[in-house]
Amino acid sequence: MGAKRGAVTLEEVAREAGVSLATASRAINGSARTVRPEIRERVERAARALNYTANAQAQAVARGRTNLVGLVVQDIEDPYFSSIAAGAMRVAEANGLMVSIAGTGRRPDKEIEYAAALRGLRAAAIVIAGSRTDDRDALERLGAELDAFERSGGRVALIGQRRLPVDTVVVANRAGARDLATRLTGLGYRSFGVLAGPRNLLTATDRLAGFTEGMAGAGITLPPDMIVHGEFNRDGGHDAMLELLARRRDVECVFAVNDVMAVGALAALRSRGLDRRVAVAGFDDIATLRDIVPALTTVRLPLARIGAAALEMVLREPAEGPHRRLVVRGEVVLRESTPGVRRG
Repeated sequence: MGAKRGAVTLEEVAREAGVSLATASRAINGSARTVRPEIRERVERAARALNYTANAQAQAVARGRTNLVGLVVQDIEDPYFSSIAAGAMRVAEANGLMVSIAGTGRRPDKEIEYAAALRGLRAAAIVIAGSRTDDRDALERLGAELDAFERSGGRVALIGQRRLPVDTVVVANRAGARDLATRLTGLGYRSFGVLAGPRNLLTATDRLAGFTEGMAGAGITLPPDMIVHGEFNRDGGHDAMLELLARRRDVECVFAVNDVMAVGALAALRSRGLDRRVAVAGFDDIATLRDIVPALTTVRLPLARIGAAALEMVLREPAEGPHRRLVVRGEVVLRESTPGVRRG
């Protein structure tokens, strides 16, 4: 029988296959109640003949799940996470899913608490966006909660470092920072400082390590007193920049490990009348910060695409064997905040 025009209902598929509507639903939507292989094959053959497309919401209900997806981020006010959320929500809307967003305030216990709550709500999936920390106990407890969620029929994806046995979108932070250092040394900079973020945040430590590697490739060593740790936000960048200036005023170029810290650094330099003397670079390429003056050199990450990819990952059937990993690399974007150095 040829493919029909217009939307095809599951009832039509059931009639074509000669089975009840309930049986067709179990065969198509993956209910926990089993359907004999020959019946399932007959229903699937009828669905293909009629060009039937399963409804994502109906599939979730049939499996005993809701059409709710939990997106857990560390700071919804940070445009890094709001950009990721925008990408995830576009995919959710296209698949008939609702998204509930929870902010943890960078507290690992909150991630665990929200994951447990979403399991209780029988959410279809959880996406957790944000850096892991060096707290092994918190990581183990989160892993146990996510394992329980998956065993109950849900899907999980992380955005950040691959530290747990779940599907993960890995951001290549170390490689991006290394590429940035290579480009900046190529512009003639030799004296660097780094506003390095929190010591226990793996994203921050990866970016510091990559930048140090890139400098080493150009034969430059980063002195320990040119590394200042601080909060992973605008005020953290501002305070860390002032601390760096108190230690050394001969710095030529400062790398802030994210864009919002870089904005704080620029403000601190202006307050000291040094904004035209010291170059500044960031990481992420936050869209809402592209109009700052001077325009910020940074490492561009496709944040909306990262959010979309994570949700698409949990919507696909799980792969047999190891959990999936998608690595996303950044691209260095040179702008006016790093004009380069001419040495006579």
